[in-house]
Amino acid sequence: MSWPAGKVAVLVPCHNEEGSVARVVHDFRAVLPTADIYVYDNLSSDQTAERAREAGAIVRSVSRPGKGSVVRRMFADVDADVYVLVDGDATYDAGAAQAMVKLVLDEELDMVVGKREVIEGQDGAYPRGHRLGNRFFNRILRVLFGSDFTDVFSGYRVMTQRFVKSFPARSSGFEIETEITAHAVDIDAPCAEVVTHYRARADDSESKLRTYRDGLRILSAGIRLFKEMRPLRFFSFLAVVLTCTAVGLAIPLFVEYAETGLVPRVPTAILAAAIQIVALIFLICGIVLDSVCQLRRDAKRLTYLGIPRDPG
Repeated sequence: MSWPAGKVAVLVPCHNEEGSVARVVHDFRAVLPTADIYVYDNLSSDQTAERAREAGAIVRSVSRPGKGSVVRRMFADVDADVYVLVDGDATYDAGAAQAMVKLVLDEELDMVVGKREVIEGQDGAYPRGHRLGNRFFNRILRVLFGSDFTDVFSGYRVMTQRFVKSFPARSSGFEIETEITAHAVDIDAPCAEVVTHYRARADDSESKLRTYRDGLRILSAGIRLFKEMRPLRFFSFLAVVLTCTAVGLAIPLFVEYAETGLVPRVPTAILAAAIQIVALIFLICGIVLDSVCQLRRDAKRLTYLGIPRDPG
């Protein structure tokens, strides 16, 4: 591959990965020999930083816990033309990095996601619960944001400078991948997925992902992002739910009034009217916030477009 005049940075967030981080550094050094490899140690209690430094990586530390905190710091500190983001557990195939970088450059994309495909005989690398959760959230994001990604939680991504520097990262944990995907959809960045091999962790490496706890955090982040990015849809949905509730309460009252001319359940009538008023307020909020959101989206898009696409 003929490399253009530009800088490639490999970003490796780590927490207690002393058994695998050196392999990650060596593997990516072999595939991307001119790249700068950064290992950001996040409160490790083992020898992660020492092993990374011995392997030749540029090692920095982040004291605020959570993968999202580390990624936010990486994106702020490191200047490059192309960024390769990968976990430090040696589960991702470094050999795919060169093709992913080439795809970004040749096709003028802003992000390429490594879609995980488990290596034959290593089914335990990608637990069934995680696969089901990934599929579930992919569908949710497709409905909420129109996302076409099929592995939204992949920790293996190649991104351009203008994508990274226009990304207002806020998440602190594993929901950072959801936020990155939502950002790509929001600014209409050209993206692609490529199939990459995914292997099991080493015996001395433990996953930091907690299926139910982090799943709830990711779901919460998705709802928050939906509210902030698609406020009209969000508040219209709430308004419809409340309107249906109010109508459900009001119909028996109207029937009884038509039959007897009386409204004996005044509190129910007041409650139905109050719920309908709240529904109207939600709808108005959605309309107003949608205009504000459009202004924010335009500002993000202009920031993104203001960063040159071509490296060098």
